[in-house]
Amino acid sequence: MNINYLISEKNISKYKLAKDTNIPYSTISDICNGKTTLENCNAKTVYELSKYFNCSMEDLLYKDVDIRYDFEAFKSNVRHELKEKGYKKFIVSVLKEDRINDYYNKKWYPEALYLLAMLDYISRINYVPICTKYNKLRTAKLDKIIYPASVIAEAEVMKNPSALSDSFANAIPEFARFNIAENEVFNVA
Repeated sequence: MNINYLISEKNISKYKLAKDTNIPYSTISDICNGKTTLENCNAKTVYELSKYFNCSMEDLLYKDVDIRYDFEAFKSNVRHELKEKGYKKFIVSVLKEDRINDYYNKKWYPEALYLLAMLDYISRINYVPICTKYNKLRTAKLDKIIYPASVIAEAEVMKNPSALSDSFANAIPEFARFNIAENEVFNVA
């Protein structure tokens, strides 16, 4: 993650960050000015920053690295983020970080469309106007339907091929329009 962005989000100064984390101001300044990277900082510095900004050390270190997770893990992470932040902060975060376009530009189409579907769904059920910035992307559709792993397993193990069609028929409309069979976004463990 970008430290300057996190400082801006918390509406604090570099001095306050240094004071609150007991990290030397010069280190904070060097990170913010690009003179050093978090990867070159010691573990204690990264740990203190992750604790202060309430994120994982991995997120701080590897946010700019293109690590593509399994789609089921991606969906789970999005759901957990929604649960932790609540719908308003989730919407603001997705829009501010422009993650949808970021995924789309990387050609990570399932992730981009899933996140857009989630944004639209959460907006609809909470009576929040949808962001028109993504109108062109709303016309896209995945070539193949993506089913939840549990539905695929049910279809194969139980020899129940209708599980797939039933899942898609009952999908949340915002997801179905992109060929994503998603029925439940609030059930997270």
